[in-house]
Amino acid sequence: MGYIGTPPASAALTSADLEDGIVTAAKIATDAVETVKVKDLNISTGKLAADAVTNAKTEFTPGLTIKGDGASADGKITLNCSQNSHGVSIAGPPHSAGQSYTLTLPQSITNNYYLKTDGSGNLSFAAVETYTDDLPTIASLTPSVIPNDATAVVIAGTNFVSIPVVEAINSSTGAITVATSVTFTSATSITATFTLPTDGTYYVRVENNNGLAVRTSTAALTVSDDPAWVTAAGSLGSFEGTSSVGTINLVATDAVSFAVTTGAVTAGLTFTTGVGTATITGTQTAHTSAATDSFSVTATDAEGQTAVRAFTITYSFGATGGAGFC
Repeated sequence: MGYIGTPPASAALTSADLEDGIVTAAKIATDAVETVKVKDLNISTGKLAADAVTNAKTEFTPGLTIKGDGASADGKITLNCSQNSHGVSIAGPPHSAGQSYTLTLPQSITNNYYLKTDGSGNLSFAAVETYTDDLPTIASLTPSVIPNDATAVVIAGTNFVSIPVVEAINSSTGAITVATSVTFTSATSITATFTLPTDGTYYVRVENNNGLAVRTSTAALTVSDDPAWVTAAGSLGSFEGTSSVGTINLVATDAVSFAVTTGAVTAGLTFTTGVGTATITGTQTAHTSAATDSFSVTATDAEGQTAVRAFTITYSFGATGGAGFC
């Protein structure tokens, strides 16, 4: 039998019998290409048109599941930067946690709020809670200048809770010293005892047992040694009542001023204050017979700390008239 064109092959066509590009889409019958006709792992990404894979063609509806590896790696989603050099991941909890829950995002955004959950996975934006009504405050420290040895400081303020932790913080080094004892008097008054061997200025911090705390805005506590007297207490000497006492020196270290605070130096004498030293000079005019005058002098340092010392000056007079013997 004669044929017009190429006679049919005596066997099934193979790929070698087809010229490249000869089979068009129109030549393929609808539903002709079945799954069994496609070789496994033979469709590459480049063969898929953009947006070709929709939810209807996946098992994602109504959700997406990112699985773990069945061993130790938990499922996670990683969001990369534009250059794919950095990424942020959201990972599921480990298998050992035994957790299964859904976090549902809120319907709108509220500026400067934070996300919180209701315990059932429903997230919402909430305002940051403040506790200004319950925060302790510090109004004053009494005394505000203390020596190095153990000293009680009364702290006045508000919202103190029994019994708070009280600390002194060195303003230069940041070193923290906890008060050796704290006595709770009331919500507005506590007493803290500090032993601070290093001179300097300190912030004071009070923390209630609920975690709320306050620190003085300035270094309100000063630690400084009291003036130290060098001149011994007691008698400054015995002098002829009609003669000058010369110059009597009263010496105290760290003192910037001196003052007679009890009694008085004898009339006719001059008391002169100075830094580190006070002097007494002159000739007394108060007595005509033997006498001893007592007085106290207070030495004050730059921080207002004081030290008091008591002194005496004795006056004597030579014999007048005569005596006869039989």
